[in-house]
Amino acid sequence: MSSDRRKFLKATGLLASGLIAGAHHARAWMPFAGETAAAASRLKQFGLQLYSLRDDMPKDPRGVLKQVASFGYKQIESYEGPKGMFWGMSNTEFKKYMDELGMTIISSHCNIGSDFEKKAAQAGEIGMKHLICPAIGPQKSLDDYKKFADRFNACGDICKKYGLRFAYHNHGYTFQELNGVMPQDVLMQNTNPDTVDFQMDIYWVVTPGADPIEWINKYPNRFVTCHVKDRAKDAKGDDASCDLGTGSIDLVKIMKAAQKKGMKYFVVEQEKYENSTPLKSVEADAAWMKQVKL
Repeated sequence: MSSDRRKFLKATGLLASGLIAGAHHARAWMPFAGETAAAASRLKQFGLQLYSLRDDMPKDPRGVLKQVASFGYKQIESYEGPKGMFWGMSNTEFKKYMDELGMTIISSHCNIGSDFEKKAAQAGEIGMKHLICPAIGPQKSLDDYKKFADRFNACGDICKKYGLRFAYHNHGYTFQELNGVMPQDVLMQNTNPDTVDFQMDIYWVVTPGADPIEWINKYPNRFVTCHVKDRAKDAKGDDASCDLGTGSIDLVKIMKAAQKKGMKYFVVEQEKYENSTPLKSVEADAAWMKQVKL
């Protein structure tokens, strides 16, 4: 995990004290590019997680969003940055600006431990689909994960009041066994499918050695949104995000399988930019997404 990511998660109070959210090296399973089959049609729209532009957004939110729109993104997933989910604007002002740019804010990562109902009301007012917990940190016991499942259910109930849904975004630690059990199973089996969805970060499923397609098939219609994120070839560590299509994950194969099992939102996220800049990488990612056929 990047140092910036650590700072963000620490600031939002989502990592347990002294515990750092980190997955381990990719092991037994890794889908490789080149295995894709014939596809029916190009992906009509896709989104961007604004954390990909965490160094640029605080400087000029409106200017950066205008560039993002010019790259071809139609959907935005925000996060609770230094200026809030709506980047110094009110929720309605932000929506109005999105409308002007031809984009829609579909979701946002946020701190679920602070003013969550207020955030849900603001999100629901402008038609957002999800509020998403970005991380919980690796827990010491399965009971601790069950407590988070209960908390997610409570968040789901709040979201339902305002016409949207709650979701949890995984990191690698929920795909590493704890006492012989996958924590991700605990979270999924103890949350209400009527109010709680899951956002699959493909990179953070693959990195600890899990198979995204197996999990998608195991829990159909629970993973309704995903982070499309590639992993650099021959990477050894956890911090190995790269431009889409240049890495080792067969993203198209996974996306096809996901769409068949209820995936609705494909959101680009990138955290590392070798020999590039965040904006250039986000532009390259959009170009790659435009040629995807599902």
